Amino acid sequence: MSARTDTRPLFIPVVLGTVRQGRMSEHVARFVHAELAKRPGVETELVDIRELKLSNTDEGGGARDVRFTETVARADALVLVVPEYNHGYPGLLKHALDTNLKEYIHKAVGVCGVSAGPFGGTRVIENLLPVLRELGLVTVFWDGNFSSVQKAFDAEGNLTDAAYVRRLDKFFRELVWMAKVLRHGREHVALEGG
Repeated sequence: MSARTDTRPLFIPVVLGTVRQGRMSEHVARFVHAELAKRPGVETELVDIRELKLSNTDEGGGARDVRFTETVARADALVLVVPEYNHGYPGLLKHALDTNLKEYIHKAVGVCGVSAGPFGGTRVIENLLPVLRELGLVTVFWDGNFSSVQKAFDAEGNLTDAAYVRRLDKFFRELVWMAKVLRHGREHVALEGG
């Protein structure tokens, strides 16, 4: 294996994918963001879709939030924190994601599913994977599953189950590896016929 020559930090924003009041997934997003920020060689920021200025009278690029577009264009990877609502994902997250396209191509994405029940958002992740693929994102093999989220965090948003730190480490290792490989590919390997 050759020595690593690219010392630029990876930029991996964490996107909180719901706008609902009382959202427990906000605790998850803040925790994921804080843990990701501890990783050497990674820069991150928390993006709350509640704060995006998205048009609902336009489509595609016309509906976009310029700051969000700039963030995903600069990103080497994304982490989506997505609550499961009736086996699906929030519509406003889908709307926000759909406002960009070329900005996602050949970038890694990891999904943290959040649920009040025992499955940790598995169903929302399964439903979101085809959307992410269609957008040109490359999903990692590991997911972040946050089950019974109301028990995993206290009312102030403090983690009560330390096992999530260990679980996220595996998730982040895969995401960072994929982000490095895909960044190298985007910058150094021409797409045949492209």
